[in-house]
Formats: sequence, structure tokens, C-alpha cells
Amino acid sequence: MSTYRLDKLLAPRSVAVVGASPRQGSVGLTFLRNLREGGFNGAIYPVNPRHKQIDGNRCFPKVSALPEVPDLVIIAVPPKKVPDLVDEVGRKGAAAAIVVTAGMGYGSGSLADRARLAARKYGLRLLGPNCIGVIAPRANLNASFASRTVQAGDLALISQSGTVAGAIVEWAGHRRIGFSAMVSLGDTVDVDFSDCMDYFAADPATRAILLYIESISDARKFMSAARAAARTKPVVVIKSGRHAPGAKAAATHTGALAGSDAVYDAAFRRAGLLRVLDLDQLFAAAETLGRQKPFPGNRLAILTNGGGIGVLAVDRLIDLGGHLAEISPETVARLDEILPASWSRANPVDIVGDADAERFARSLEALLADTANDAVLVLNVPMALAGASKAAEAIVGAVKQDRAKSYRKKPVFTAWLSADEASFRIFEAAQIPHYTTEADAVRGFLQLVRYREAQSELMEAPDSLPHDFVPDVGKARRVVEDAIAVGRTWLDPLEINALLSAYDIPFAPVTLAKSAEEAVAAARPILAERNAVALKILSPDILHKTDIGGVKLDLTTEAAVAEAVSDVLARAARLRPDARVEGVILQPMIRRGKARELIAGLADDPAFGSVIVFGRGGTAAEVINDKALALPPLDLKLAYDLIARTRVSRILKAYRDVPAADEAAVALVLVKLAQLAADIPEIRELDINPLLADEKGVIAIDAHAVVAPLGKNERKGHPRFAVRPYPKEWERRFTLRDGRHIFVRPVRPEDEGEFLRFFQQITPEDLRLRFFAPVRDFSHAFLARLTQIDYARAIAFVAFDATGDMMGAVRLLADANLETGEYAILLRSDLKGIGLGWELMRLMIEWAKTEGLHEVEGQVLRENTAMLEMCRKLGFTLRNDRDDPDLLVVTLPIATIDKDALLPS
Repeated sequence: MSTYRLDKLLAPRSVAVVGASPRQGSVGLTFLRNLREGGFNGAIYPVNPRHKQIDGNRCFPKVSALPEVPDLVIIAVPPKKVPDLVDEVGRKGAAAAIVVTAGMGYGSGSLADRARLAARKYGLRLLGPNCIGVIAPRANLNASFASRTVQAGDLALISQSGTVAGAIVEWAGHRRIGFSAMVSLGDTVDVDFSDCMDYFAADPATRAILLYIESISDARKFMSAARAAARTKPVVVIKSGRHAPGAKAAATHTGALAGSDAVYDAAFRRAGLLRVLDLDQLFAAAETLGRQKPFPGNRLAILTNGGGIGVLAVDRLIDLGGHLAEISPETVARLDEILPASWSRANPVDIVGDADAERFARSLEALLADTANDAVLVLNVPMALAGASKAAEAIVGAVKQDRAKSYRKKPVFTAWLSADEASFRIFEAAQIPHYTTEADAVRGFLQLVRYREAQSELMEAPDSLPHDFVPDVGKARRVVEDAIAVGRTWLDPLEINALLSAYDIPFAPVTLAKSAEEAVAAARPILAERNAVALKILSPDILHKTDIGGVKLDLTTEAAVAEAVSDVLARAARLRPDARVEGVILQPMIRRGKARELIAGLADDPAFGSVIVFGRGGTAAEVINDKALALPPLDLKLAYDLIARTRVSRILKAYRDVPAADEAAVALVLVKLAQLAADIPEIRELDINPLLADEKGVIAIDAHAVVAPLGKNERKGHPRFAVRPYPKEWERRFTLRDGRHIFVRPVRPEDEGEFLRFFQQITPEDLRLRFFAPVRDFSHAFLARLTQIDYARAIAFVAFDATGDMMGAVRLLADANLETGEYAILLRSDLKGIGLGWELMRLMIEWAKTEGLHEVEGQVLRENTAMLEMCRKLGFTLRNDRDDPDLLVVTLPIATIDKDALLPS
């Protein structure tokens, strides 16, 4: 349901409390008093059949007896009563309910599920159960049983744990950190992280979002909302259970490497979220984001009156991957005039232990004026010679002076190690982030740097894939379907060879032999070319062949091959008598003396589905545990990023007499694996180990694959992807009225260059009609917003002629509720009147209908008569725009459209 009716949850006009009680210390009485003491201006209705009045308020026997329909109902009754009560609340017409009650169970048929189903009948939004409620200071709403309310601010806190939410509220009260809202989700039978992120991403009163996560139930919904929110404002997440053991033993090396928390980490990275590891770091993030906006740059200057603490700050900065700024020669000269001769003359700028307030201020002024840094951290160590609060006042004065005269307000962070309350109040009044340790201050600085870097990386245009990469999906699918049809869950080496070859992933040739005689015959042509032979046991029950001595290498004679067959079969019979042995496989020995052993593959996560795994390969892959994970789909940029996050990436570079490995070939294998996972979701795990990489390219030596039929809930779209992949099924070919043939496909991130060339062929007048204003600057950020979209809630179709030149594009962006979509279209100025616009609009409407949208709308300038005429022919209705007399709003109810009737005009 997403944001549907969440405004009534967070800004209700009236509230009912079911389970209200006069008993001191009860949850019901706490809610009543928190609502009243929080300044709630609307009506408050206690509901309890046992009482006529509670705490000065008239009490009603049941919800149906209330004199009006409350926007919000708080439910604090025993678990067994909740489902029927939710049904009563829904019948009354309430918009939202908070279920405080715990112990309602999980899963189908539980009390919680019955409550969810009851609410769904009426469109009633449920928060909880097992939550502490919500606080929305600007609405004067404290609908919680937290120990205190919070002051108004611009941070939104969304927490799965009520106790963590309560702890943060308590901490924020002491630190004077304000919130736009606090939402305790509890067991999330309805309102979840995704709904709240969509709501607060669009909330102008919220500047940053803080998440406390224990688990995610709907990964695709979460990723779509998180990616959208992170594009607009910082989202900080803390995830508990980082070291919880996996729920099941993994079948492959890649499955073992892809632990649950590592997958969550990959998901947060893909969405552009900023992850912190504990409450200390979350508090530091709240301190930072509550007082400082993100800023460009990453170079930190450090100003301190204690050399030792300054060096510790530098250590922490370097440990965390930060960048220490240089001090420009001009600033060094300026500081020479201000400071004693013994000052450090470097960063950190040590102004010596006897520094007074004036020395702090003048030194900070010099650093703020220095273009060689992007931010300044001021550290104060308490000394008897200078008061901490006076130094704080001087710092605030220097910051205010700089902000008054500079268009770019350089950020300043402070750490007063004296824990001086007076100093903290001074910084809080000036909205300057302050910390009690140098480590927290450095971490706060880097959190904003990481956020900006993540946003920049998300908007980078990837390289295009090779044009000759066209996988044979049909061949690969037949391999998998044939195995599933006979009830097998593993592919044998011959099948894996066929599977990988269908996606042009090099694999060492494989031959099956069922006896020593067949093995010798298969080895003969290999030996004739003076190559050695590798021989391996073939059994669906023996995954790790080396564990039983089932691998023989460097066999150079037919006799050695025959002996090896006898040995591995005997070992299998002795060590794994239960195993089904189908024979042996033979491969030529691949001799690449300076090749690096890598591992690449797919893992299966119960929450996020398919995951790409890359790292150091070989038999010790799990022991070395050098791996990185990413959620598919991948483009080349994401693949290179995945490689760079491993230690093995360092030895892919050239060193000593070892030439650099072909990293581009490694990246391409990862992209191909992601495409394989998209095309054939029945592949649950795939393990290439080792994948050899050197200057000549890559080759897979061994691989395993686990397959399984799709479940009944996995058959729509791309069921095993948390991030919806490129929708290849929407590619189309059309013939226009003038006979020319065109190719239309969904937009890709690598289309940025195509769009730039396209805009250069559009007249200024056509650009004005499309964007409602003159457009002169086609920046990278502008183009990235057009080409990098979330296919889960938006589409853009791009048309190309036979030469590959872009002809036009149409886009549709759905709202968070996936009910209404807003469209826009632009054609090349020399291509009007040939039916191109009609074909693009028709395809966009078809997509909207397939996705279940209710309505498509757009804004059109009154003077754009051609667009208005096409809209009329397509069935759009026209109305005046309430805010702009020059615009008309065109609306098409999708449910009434027969997409088969949308024929070319």
C-alpha cells in the first residue's frame, strides 16, 4: 500500500485509545497522557467498556459508539481480542491503527495475520503489532509510550525495535536533536520500512532518514523505496544480527561465502544507504545529519590545541579511508603570523596547549578561507590556561563570520574532550555538530562524505557491453529444464559446460568417461598434443571432490590415466559408499603459471534472492574469506566496483614480473553471470572455482550449479531479483507510416551519450514545450536522472532508427502507491507527423496497464496543440491546471483501456 493513508497515522485530527485504563503505569493511561502532554490539538477518545471516565476524559464502551470516525486508533488489548477489534475499527471507517499488543504470532493463520486480513478489507493501515507507536512533533502527536517526546527537527527515525527507538528518543532529548517523526514498526504486518521511506522521502520537513533494521520481508519493495529515498536525502541504516549463523548450510563455495549479513550489506550499498554498525555510530550520524547538510569534497583539515589528540584524529581518519587535507602555502604563511613559532606547520594544525579563544578563532578563520580543504575539525583538550566555553564561543563567532561572507558555507565539526555542557549548548544553538571524542567527530565527517560519494557513484554512467555478446538463452534454458524434468538438482560438468558456453564464458573442455577404457580413449588426443590430463570423479553426491582424493592432475600417459580411474573410483567406494558415481570427467591441464585463482558465481539468499559473489578462489576460498557481494543486475561499472572491494583485486594489477590480469574479462564474466540469473531464475546457485585470470583473459576450470523449479509465488517478472533487471521483454520493433523501421527498447544507464546527442538535435522551442522552460545545460546529473531509472516504478522507452540514431523517448514515473503515473514525451524535431509519438505513447500505456496502474496523467502547455490532439485521440481527458493557467492536465483512466484497441493512428 506504500504511503496510502500514512498522513492520518502521522498527522491525525482525532485519536481513539482502545484499552485505555485509569491504572497507573498501564500502557493505555501512558498513551492518553502522552497524547495530552504532547499538545495534541484534536479529540482524544478513551475506549473501555469498564469505565465511564478516564483521566478526565469521557470513556466510550466500544469503537462503534464514538461520536465521530477517528483518524487514528491505538489498540492496547490482549492478543486474542485484536483481530475482531481491528475489524470493528475498519467498519467504523478509521484510516490507521497502531497495534501495541505483543505476542500475536507470525505467519499465515496467526493472530497478527488475521488482524492484517481484517484491516485490508477496509483499507485500514496497521502499524505493529508489538510496537511503541509514533511521535510526530510538528503535529503535536506523541502516540507512543516512550518515556519522553522529541523536539521538532528534520530527522525521521524508523525502527523495527521499540526499545531501540525509545533509547534513541531518550538520547536525542539530552542532545537536543530534533525529529520530523519517530515510527516504531514492530512486527510490520502492514506498514513497513518501504512505506515509511516513500513517505519521508517526499516530506519536505525531513532532511535525513535513520533506519534500525532487524530483517526485511519484501526485498524488492524495500530496494525500490530505498533507492528512491537515497536519491533525495541521506538514509542511514543500522542492521542487527551481523554475526548470526546462516539458516542453512550452503551447498557451494559461493553459497558459503554469501552470509546473510554480507547480503544485507550488498543491498544497502546498491541502494546508496549509509550503513553504521552500532548505536554509537547511529548517534554520531544523528548528531551530524541533525546539524550539517551534505557538502562537496572529502579533504579534512584538523585544528587542535593538543598535538597527540590531533595525531589520533589523523589515525582514525586514515583507518576509515578518509583524506587528510594539505595546508596551502598561503595559509601556512598566514598562520605563521598568528601562531607561536612552535606550531606544527602542517595538518593537523597544532596551535599549542596554551591557546586562548582568540588563537582558536583566528586559526579557524585561516583554515576556513583555505581552498585546499573542504571541511574543518576543531579539537579542544581542556587546559587550565584557557576556558572550553570561551573557545567554543570563539569558534561559533568565526563560523558565523565565515558564513555571512561566503556563498559556500564550509562545514565545521567540533570535539570538546572536556564534555563541557556549556560548550555543547553553545554549539547546539549554532547548529554545529559536536562530539565528545575525536573518533566520533571523524566518523561524523566521513558519514557525510560517504553519502555524497555514494550518490556520485550511483549516477556514474557505465560502459557499454560488447555488441557481440548475445547469449543463447534457449540453449541454456533447455539444459536447466532437462535436468529439472528428471528431478535432478545438480548439473553435471557436461551440462555446466553447455550452460556457460551459451553465455560465452570460457570453460576448459570436458569429456565424460564411464570406465578406464573410455577414459584412456578420451585422454589419447589430449596426450597426443603433449598436454597433460586432469581427471575428476563425477558424482551428484560428491561436491568437493578433493575431500575424497577424487582429483588427479598432470597425468601424462595412458597408463597413468587408467590407474587414476581405478584409484578415484576405489576411493569413492570406500569413503562415500552411499554416493552415486557416474564415472569420471577428463580435461586438458590448463597451464597458466601466473594466473590468479578467482571464484565467481551466484548464491541464493532467502530474503534478497540471487546474489553475485566474487573473490579469491581455490580450495581455501572459504578459509581465506576474501569476497565481495552485489545484487544483480550488474553493469560493467558495478562489476568493476565489486572486484575492487576484494583484496585479490590488488594482485590483478601488474607486480614484479607478473603482467596485469585482464580485469575487463573478469568484469564481463560477472555481468554475464548476472544476466544468466535474470534469464533463468531456476538456477539457485552457481560456483565457478577456480576461474583463472591472467593477461590472456579468463577460463573456468571447475564449476557447480544447483537448480530448482520456481515456486508458485515465483512465476511473475523476475522473481529472484530484489532489484528489477532490464525488462528485455519490452523490446519492440515497429514500422512507421513512412515505411521506416524502428527499434524501441527500455532505457539503459549507458544511454547517457545517446541522450546528449539527441538533445543537440532538438530545437530550443521543442525543448521549451517539453520542459516548460528554456534548457541550455545538459549536465551529467541531468542526463543520469533520465537514463538511470528504477524499473520497479518507472519506465522510459527509447526509439532508434536503422542506423542506431535516437529518434525520441517517452517516460512514465509511477507514484509510490503504484496507482498513478506521470508521463512525458519528446521527439526529434525533424521526426513529427510520422506516427512515432503515437507508437511510443501506445507502448507506454500498455506498460502502465500491465503494471496495474489506475491512471496516467501529464502536464501539457496549452500552446502544444499537437500533443493535446494526440492525447484526445488516445482517450485522455483535459482539465485546467490549478496552479498554472498556461498548463493543461491530461488524464487517462487505464482500467477502461483495451490495449489491443490501441492501434496505430
